[in-house]
Amino acid sequence: MIRVLLADDEHLIRVALAQMLDLEEDITVVGQASTGPEAVAQARMLGLDVAVLDLQMPDLDGIAVAARIADLLPGCGCLVVTSHGRPGLLKRALSTGVRGFLPKTTSAQTLAAAVREVAAGGRYVDPGLAAEAMALGDSPLTPSETAVLEAAADGAPVEEIARRTHLAGGTVRNYLSSAATKLSAANRHEAVNTARRMGWI
Repeated sequence: MIRVLLADDEHLIRVALAQMLDLEEDITVVGQASTGPEAVAQARMLGLDVAVLDLQMPDLDGIAVAARIADLLPGCGCLVVTSHGRPGLLKRALSTGVRGFLPKTTSAQTLAAAVREVAAGGRYVDPGLAAEAMALGDSPLTPSETAVLEAAADGAPVEEIARRTHLAGGTVRNYLSSAATKLSAANRHEAVNTARRMGWI
């Protein structure tokens, strides 16, 4: 029997997923969580084969939760389901050891098949997302440019971004300008939006 933890902050979706998976003869949902930290705590207590994680959850997102579960339970496979299937997020998830990545629009049969594949040690990635990720390539941003754009995402002034990133104000301006140029953006706000849309921040 494949033992599954479900983590999603939307109660209705979490319950629906649990009911769908419990209909499968070889899958049982042994735990549910509504936040990232709760998912990590449950994973620590339960003997899991697969953790099905929503990408966007309070406090810790699904990718961060997957990284923590990988440290706690190396034998547990993590599968991320999301309504934000951006290519950059897929690449980030796979780089942290996530073995499954599906949009929330997927069918119950596909989700069950993905859980089985991940439980068996394999990978299951939505074919459409995989094709889009390959077509778009990697982020053109350096790690420093990415960090500065992330710090700028809430509209903070340069001085605040400099404080958050431990950089000089002039360096922050240079990174913002460079990121905007690489993303063909008119300004830093447009650069943030583009990077977000691509899943690079």
